[in-house]
Amino acid sequence: MADQSKFLQVIKDAYTFKGESIRIGAGVLDKTVVAGADVFLPLKTMNRHGLIAGATGTGKTKTLQVIAEGLSDASVPVVLMDIKGDLSGIAAAGVSNPKMEERIKLIGGEYKPSSFPVELMTLSEDKKGVRMRATVSEFGPILLSKILGLNDTQQGLVAMIFKFCDDTKMPLIDLKDFTKVLQYISDEGKETIEKDYGKIATTSTGTILRKVIELQQQGAGVFFGEPSFEVDDLMKISSDGRGVISIIRVMELQDRPKLFSTFMLSLLAELYATLPEEGDVDKPKLCLFIDEAHLVFQEANEALLQQIETVIKLIRSKGVGIFFCTQNPQDVPASVLAQLGLKVQHALRAFTAADRKVIKQAAENYPETEFYDVDSLITELGIGESFITMLNEKGIPTPLVHTMLTPPRSRMDVLSDAEVDDLINKSKLVKKYATTIDNQSAYEIITDKLNEAAEKTKAAEEQAQQEKEEKKTSKDEKGFFDNPVVKQVGRTAANVITRSLLGALGLGGRGRKKSGWF
Repeated sequence: MADQSKFLQVIKDAYTFKGESIRIGAGVLDKTVVAGADVFLPLKTMNRHGLIAGATGTGKTKTLQVIAEGLSDASVPVVLMDIKGDLSGIAAAGVSNPKMEERIKLIGGEYKPSSFPVELMTLSEDKKGVRMRATVSEFGPILLSKILGLNDTQQGLVAMIFKFCDDTKMPLIDLKDFTKVLQYISDEGKETIEKDYGKIATTSTGTILRKVIELQQQGAGVFFGEPSFEVDDLMKISSDGRGVISIIRVMELQDRPKLFSTFMLSLLAELYATLPEEGDVDKPKLCLFIDEAHLVFQEANEALLQQIETVIKLIRSKGVGIFFCTQNPQDVPASVLAQLGLKVQHALRAFTAADRKVIKQAAENYPETEFYDVDSLITELGIGESFITMLNEKGIPTPLVHTMLTPPRSRMDVLSDAEVDDLINKSKLVKKYATTIDNQSAYEIITDKLNEAAEKTKAAEEQAQQEKEEKKTSKDEKGFFDNPVVKQVGRTAANVITRSLLGALGLGGRGRKKSGWF
């Protein structure tokens, strides 16, 4: 049996911090909660990112909920990517029950049910919430090329399209704008474009167009448009000083991983581009939790993975922490996993030899410990229990600790439809982004130009036809009067008219014999 007093001292030394922190549970040794072995998360290192992993039903989502609650209490805004639709309950107060009371008794403290300030957000017109959009121009040529999986030549063509649209003042708002420009430079505008921007390969434009259509088929059109969402609206503090928790409801993206990764990466890129450099701060400016994170990497090509890794490395300096929630640590690429300071490992299940191999690999990701047989215990952790290690205030990994986690203070269930409606009706942001704006952009400008050119061409053709017909008529008339028969008829008619006219004036020719009746 391990030395309990030694364990207690190790946990106290490793998990007590000078700065502001969040209590998330108590240490467990030999399946017993050790009194006083409280486990805290230091806010100072919450911008070093993290991972919450574990098999289905082991309590990952509730751990995410507990951490989000603690951050909100500390005036840190939080973004939750809700792909299963089970996080909205954080807007309502929880309800105590015997199991919860028993857990609180074991780990110490008291249970205070609480609701939290929440904004519900959505990418879809079908879902209720704050409508999130971005323009293609804001997305940029590099990110768009990465998402489409283009080669260097095709990336250059996309960059040229953005430059052409900037130079000609044609905004790229949505995908139909980008598609229209692609079609234009491949056909009517090809000669004009090539004069100023160089040769364009029709095969490249065709490939890009097919990939854009593929992205549209996954539903990417839903988040391109205006008004574009301002990331500052993710960083709100409520009237009572708590950080607002923005729940982005993306349930419709479960079977569209490319679209999910597109949206996630565009959001991170926008945050990185918008926020100022912060350096080391006492607490993060924003924390973003990505549930079912394996969808981000499931269909990501190498270029996209590099982009994600780069953003995660750099965004820390902006005061933003990113936390991936997934079933297995192996779902996250090693290059990204290496950037994650906080690791919360719930139970893994071993049903096959392949499962045991994965568990062994997962155990090797954690610091060595004298208190636990990690390979064995990782399959025996109960619901709401996990292994935890993190970076302390000096950036040094803390010892691995088996932790019984505190229960969420908000509801561990979803909101009812009536509660969602009430939340939506009170939101100022819902009203701000409710109406779609269809400003004049590349699609309309090019369409108008083509229509104008078509009208001019039609007018020119009609004028040419009219002139042709006039020439033909003039020629026909001339030929008619030159005809001998026509000339004779004309002369006869003229004589008759002349004679009649002279007779009326009393100037006629020889007189007629008078009748005998007179």
